[in-house]
Amino acid sequence: MTTHIIRRILQAIPQLFVISLVLFVLIMNTGDPLATLSGRNRPMSSADRARLRAKLGLDQPWYLQYVYWLTGNDWTMVDITGDGVPDEYGERKGILRGDLGYSLVTRQTVVEVIGEKLPNTLLLMLTAEAIIIILALFIGIYSALRPYSKTDNVITAASFIGFSMPVFMTALMLMYVFAVYFKRWGLPYLPTVGMFDPQVGNTPLEVARHMVLPLATLTIISLATYNRYVRSSMLEVINADYIRTARSKGLTERVVLFGHALKNASLPLVTLVGLELPFLLAGAVVTERIFAWPGMGQLFIDSIGRSDLPVLMGILMMIAIAVVVFQLLTDIVYTFLDPRIRLQ
Repeated sequence: MTTHIIRRILQAIPQLFVISLVLFVLIMNTGDPLATLSGRNRPMSSADRARLRAKLGLDQPWYLQYVYWLTGNDWTMVDITGDGVPDEYGERKGILRGDLGYSLVTRQTVVEVIGEKLPNTLLLMLTAEAIIIILALFIGIYSALRPYSKTDNVITAASFIGFSMPVFMTALMLMYVFAVYFKRWGLPYLPTVGMFDPQVGNTPLEVARHMVLPLATLTIISLATYNRYVRSSMLEVINADYIRTARSKGLTERVVLFGHALKNASLPLVTLVGLELPFLLAGAVVTERIFAWPGMGQLFIDSIGRSDLPVLMGILMMIAIAVVVFQLLTDIVYTFLDPRIRLQ
């Protein structure tokens, strides 16, 4: 296993370099960073624009800009925007030394900008993922034990409906029912925007109330996929020879299902979760936008609109690294669930 882990890490290094190069070229062509730095009080003059372009290295070929992004440079900035705020960034060490640069909007480091939003996204997304996995296991196993029954047919129909509904439609329907109609009927209604009410404060109960509708949206969309994976895997496993052998030994149905069948049936679910977890760091862009949840999805959309290219690169590289790490962890989990799998 140690050899496999080392080999995967060595393979990941050139992969991340290629990914970073492709992302850098694409991101640098999505907008003009200097437009973000234009002052509010007066437009940037041509001379200031040329000087700033030279200091940022934007007058260099794209491959040199990529090298600067990797290894850093020693450019500094002064207050050329006329807004009274010194645009002093200082020396960049480069991403190879852990320096993702500075936000062109907030003047904070990219790490600080991401660090402010990431906990909010993890709170929402990890809670949603836990709810989805628990419900998927329960519903999937229940359906597998009663295949093609009326209950199974109802669950299948509901799963296809939930899977086919667009995210924004699900979110708006939930808002319309549990916020608009409940308020009209005089019932306790749920909040629709933000993470908490400023008048109430950032209390656990208030945050939990604001999480209900986003969590319901994410659960409805993803649960359909998860429970279908669990159902099909359980149907395949419970008819296997070793399950019949376990039953013939007199083991209880609980031990057979949860001690033998579920362990092997969970391999496809582990694969699905391993693919999903890295992207949880990016947040749910549509859901966070609709419910104004201050997370990574909202930050990503805002950064695109403001052409805050360093923040965009920081988010995308974080996701790329997370994909490599979680795929390696998924391979390791396989070996514990199925002894037949050996990592060489």
